[in-house]
Amino acid sequence: MDKNTLKMSVALSCTILIFFTLLLAYTDIKPLHPYMAPLYKVAKKTESPSSITPIEDSEHFMVSAFIDHRLGGAIRVISIIKRNSLQPLYCVYCSTEHDCKTVATEVQVHTDHFGFPFHVADVICKGNNMQYARRVTITTQENTSNLKMKYLPINNKEVKNTFKFDFTVCFSSLFGNYNNVLQFAQTMEMYKLLGVQHVVLYKTSCGKDLEKLLKYYESEGILEIVSWPINKFLNPSSGWNFQEHEGDLHYNGQLVTLNECMYRHMYQSKYLLLNDIDEIIMPYKHTNLQSLMVYLQSTHPGASVFIVKSHLFPTTQFEESGKFKRKEWNNIPGVNIMEHIYRAPEPKNVYNPAKMIVNPRKVEQTSVHSSLKYSGHFCFVAFDVSRMIHVREPFQNGENLTKEQLFVDKRVWDFKQELIPNVDRTLKLSGLST
Repeated sequence: MDKNTLKMSVALSCTILIFFTLLLAYTDIKPLHPYMAPLYKVAKKTESPSSITPIEDSEHFMVSAFIDHRLGGAIRVISIIKRNSLQPLYCVYCSTEHDCKTVATEVQVHTDHFGFPFHVADVICKGNNMQYARRVTITTQENTSNLKMKYLPINNKEVKNTFKFDFTVCFSSLFGNYNNVLQFAQTMEMYKLLGVQHVVLYKTSCGKDLEKLLKYYESEGILEIVSWPINKFLNPSSGWNFQEHEGDLHYNGQLVTLNECMYRHMYQSKYLLLNDIDEIIMPYKHTNLQSLMVYLQSTHPGASVFIVKSHLFPTTQFEESGKFKRKEWNNIPGVNIMEHIYRAPEPKNVYNPAKMIVNPRKVEQTSVHSSLKYSGHFCFVAFDVSRMIHVREPFQNGENLTKEQLFVDKRVWDFKQELIPNVDRTLKLSGLST
């Protein structure tokens, strides 16, 4: 073989190798030859660890683990516990691969279980030199020398006094075919204008259009999506009342995810907003959340939990001029919150659920509408200072009011000059509009 032929043969071989390498990187075709397998493995996306881990020989689950410096450096494992099947549990924590210690645990099942058999709990592990621990697991076996176990990484190893974010919103569980794209985009853009830098969403499933929007916000950097495959382990309820909705666990694990979000961002965010995906905690006396919290902290020193009352804006009543019924949004699925400016009066003799802004470093356990264990005190935010805009379909008794029984509340319109183009831009960049 002459030199030119050899060069052509080598060049052809390299071209073929590069072609198949690229083909494997962008398809699910299995490698044709053993020497190409490493290239295929590099191209495949690394699977993230599960957010739900069964505890062997039990009906319980681990979710995530944190050092709790308020408890002298104890390890707190956010867990899902079957309340009537609780047996002694042990904590195994390791500072190196072979340096592991086993201690008994204290299991604190949260009090707001609403009758469901499974509920969020804190499994507290107390032992020596836990500050050096890198991983932890919960087991039913006191002797763990020969057991193969799945471990959780330990977070919040250091106390921090400066934070990456001022405001983080914790949305709990997203499930079913939820595809309310327009309202989600408007809510996200509204929160950005109010000063929110980070949003956390626990996702079980959603509609295909909303999936595109979530991917855009995730790529933008503001949205953190936590995989929440609770339906693969339990039969989660779609409601809050066990007698009415049945199931294993309250409202798709909402209370688990809220507590997990609180600990996950304890040293990342100065404040957390704990509210649902169709709600906006809105300042009325101030232009943004930063100014609101400066005011609230100055007028309520020592407060760590700020209760903001909910106000229904029914989707059955529309603003009459139709000026925000924009053709650009006609083909976008979901509710247009700018069309719903009629606010229902606060219900009398009926519990009006509120949501919260909290200092996560002062709260140990939270429920949906109030905190269960905390230091400091509650602040009930005045109606004229801040209220929660909840745009949804009326579905409870007494909510189907006529327009004459409602109040006009155009607070969202104050942001229209920035909100509308920001929503348009987001929908275009996410591929949902042209």
